[in-house]
Amino acid sequence: MPTEWSHLSTQRLGKYAEYYTKMEFTLHGFDVYGAEVDDKSIDFVIRKDHSVYYDIQVKSLRSLNYAFFAKSKFTPRVGLFAVVALFLSDAPPDLYLIPSAVWLQPNTLFVSRDYETGTSDPEWGINLSRKQLPLLAPYQFATIIRTL
Repeated sequence: MPTEWSHLSTQRLGKYAEYYTKMEFTLHGFDVYGAEVDDKSIDFVIRKDHSVYYDIQVKSLRSLNYAFFAKSKFTPRVGLFAVVALFLSDAPPDLYLIPSAVWLQPNTLFVSRDYETGTSDPEWGINLSRKQLPLLAPYQFATIIRTL
């Protein structure tokens, strides 16, 4: 698998992350249903059995930096997950499956920003850095997928 990601545009990397994530869910026995319109911050829906569905929003990153979800579209709740696809040079993508409810108790990794001065719209963020990466480890895709 090629592991140099810099030649992909942001849009292509994002689409690659979505497809890669869909295939990982498929590999683990989930049905995957695409969203025709992504206006509610849901990239796709997965189903393991006939009664439980989960909404999935994917973020792709090429480096350890800040990523966010607009609070107006991403409302933490049971059944909503964020997938962070981390594309570091010379490595296959790392996937993290994060229950959206983690943002309801912000910490140094999962942050809530309301920007009361109105400079930006309110957002749920994730502060990725070498120092913070160990805090993300419990959300590795392979670990969380077993709980669904």
